[in-house]
Amino acid sequence: MRKNEKGFALILALVLLLVMSLMGGALIIISAGDHENNNESDEYQQTFYVAETALIEGEKWLLDQYLGPWTLSGSALVRSTTRSLPANQATNWDGKMGTSLLRNNYDLNNTFFYKTYSICYNSFIDLPKPIKVAHAESNNYGELIRQSLSSAPQSEKDEAEYLQKYFYEFFVVRIGSAPFRGFGSSVKKGANNTGVDGMAYRIFGCGIFDGSGKNNNNNTSNKRTVVSLESTVILPK
Repeated sequence: MRKNEKGFALILALVLLLVMSLMGGALIIISAGDHENNNESDEYQQTFYVAETALIEGEKWLLDQYLGPWTLSGSALVRSTTRSLPANQATNWDGKMGTSLLRNNYDLNNTFFYKTYSICYNSFIDLPKPIKVAHAESNNYGELIRQSLSSAPQSEKDEAEYLQKYFYEFFVVRIGSAPFRGFGSSVKKGANNTGVDGMAYRIFGCGIFDGSGKNNNNNTSNKRTVVSLESTVILPK
């Protein structure tokens, strides 16, 4: 071997080691990025499902008022005879959620929860503001799941803890008279396909994911996902 070629194999090995280390590091970064993107995609998908839950709960509240709220009579649940087409409240609503009057199934004193304030309200940028609403409600999705697992083992209840990072909120706005056509549903006046006067409502629902997972009273989070949906319901007068 020539003198000027001494140590060439060592240098080549070091260069190859450096290249392979760089390639390995790049693969790790790419893999970590894909994993984070997958997590974000899963969080968005779950938030979307929570937003759908908000719409369903809003529609259930509206129908409950129309058909008569459930009341406890002895040991049985029966429909109240007080039925109504809910009207909008007299005063404007500022959009704040999570107050003692609006929260339903969670405790703001729990250090896990944060005040959602007007996140849902502000997510509908085309909504005229201020606005009068018939009803508004804020709920924790994880608590909803835990309530449905009342007879399940504690281990299964604990699995719902992660879902406490999700909130579903809705508000209902009465928008006025509208034509109604029905085909024999439980809220229909007649049994034939006859148009009757109806009252229209818009239901605004939001799914909110708080990635911080802790009390956030300053309404800031560096990892929050919000999905907003809306629907229109027409009930017969």
